[in-house]
Amino acid sequence: MSHESVPMISCDNLVKIYKTKETEVVALQGLDLKIQKGELTAIIGKSGSGKSTLLNIIAGLDRPSAGSIHVDGKNLLKFNDKQLKKYNRETIGFVWQNKARNLLPYLSAELNVQVPMMITGMKNRRDRARELLDMVGLKNRYKSKLGELSGGEQQRVAIAIALANNPKLILADEPTGAVDTKNTYRIMELFEKLNKDLGVTIVIVTHDLKIASMVERVIFISDGMIGSEMLKKEDYQKRLSQLNDIAQPTESHEEYAVIDNKGRIKIPEEYIEAMKIQGGERLKIRKSTEGFEIYKA
Repeated sequence: MSHESVPMISCDNLVKIYKTKETEVVALQGLDLKIQKGELTAIIGKSGSGKSTLLNIIAGLDRPSAGSIHVDGKNLLKFNDKQLKKYNRETIGFVWQNKARNLLPYLSAELNVQVPMMITGMKNRRDRARELLDMVGLKNRYKSKLGELSGGEQQRVAIAIALANNPKLILADEPTGAVDTKNTYRIMELFEKLNKDLGVTIVIVTHDLKIASMVERVIFISDGMIGSEMLKKEDYQKRLSQLNDIAQPTESHEEYAVIDNKGRIKIPEEYIEAMKIQGGERLKIRKSTEGFEIYKA
């Protein structure tokens, strides 16, 4: 297998169980996922679907109860604490929804961007910080502190911080959750530009369906499993020039059911609701001239 064919992220049969004295919560139940190098992907799910647990495992901040996780060809489960810290600093860039996790309020924008570089000992930090702030559209805000920046500008600084150590993978947890629709569009446009210009792999975890129309690949997660995927249609070339023209995902993408490595298929929730399927019901699969049909027994 060539180096280029190795996925950026490969999850196989991930299980994560959180236990307390009274309860046991299954956050991931046998999840399979592959994301290729250079992809811009959105993982969309409701609160409690398992998406944040998945992100934390990819980031090396949490370990699965079972299964395997490889990032850039490296087995995260074989990393010791020192190797995990190095991985966090050099392979991964984080963008969090909570600005307190992204920014130090008493430092200027350029000093915030320099912090990760100080930790790794990078030289020419000021020039690098200003280059990154230029890249995210904040050329005139080098000296601005947190209170002098809008919500959208704060997230742009956070993205610059995430890029500071030239990571191969950006993980963004609800990066547009604290901004309005206009800034959501601008931030997503910036992610798209960075993905194209730098070739960095970007994974965005969100509950916001608007984001689905702004990326090539959309993965829906529920109950700790991948439910379906949507891929942008090849003939969908029209750019989103105005906010009012943001397409519904179903107009711009084609949806696919996903079969995991154990042969299990998870039907998207809207189809379950439309067919009024209850838990434990049997479904029939019938071959037709147009392919296969799934219907209630």
